[in-house]
Amino acid sequence: MMNESITKNKLQEQYPISFRALDLEQDAAMLLEWVKSPHAKYWGMLDANLKVLINVYEDLLAIPNYEVYIGEINGIPTFLMEAYDPKTELIGSHYNVLEGDWGMHILIKAPEKRISGFTWHIFSAVMDFLFQKDTCQRIIVEPDVENDKIHVLNKRAGFEYQKQVSLPDKTAFLAFCTYEQYCQTKYATL
Repeated sequence: MMNESITKNKLQEQYPISFRALDLEQDAAMLLEWVKSPHAKYWGMLDANLKVLINVYEDLLAIPNYEVYIGEINGIPTFLMEAYDPKTELIGSHYNVLEGDWGMHILIKAPEKRISGFTWHIFSAVMDFLFQKDTCQRIIVEPDVENDKIHVLNKRAGFEYQKQVSLPDKTAFLAFCTYEQYCQTKYATL
């Protein structure tokens, strides 16, 4: 347990994370590389071109309470995070949306080298970032049922899987995580 705590602290020191708003003019070409990478198949844009990607993100950014961020580590863009109001999305028709619910999507660029705990470091930073919002009481996710890697992260963060839902582009699990659930799992190893 002590070693895991030390590893977390080292990751935070060596790989500090910051968030900035997506700048389509600056980020579109980079983002296109990320979404076309085989590891990003569940993002659903493997065949996208630059124009399609720009149109998709212009449309998303036009939705009220839809936020898109680039996560940087030591100033280097490393991941994309989308936060949204489930009431404005199709997923909101599959459950009783509560005040304070925020949906979340995350895409981490393909790593150049593997670092133990790195993906969790990013995932927990995203959770921390969202729960710092005064309006965020619970985070919802709707990952593809076949995306085993994200299920591991979601469950580690405290998400409770509720049911499967059919969406136009996938069959997804609907899962929820409150701040209390997240804290119980995040600090369980300290």
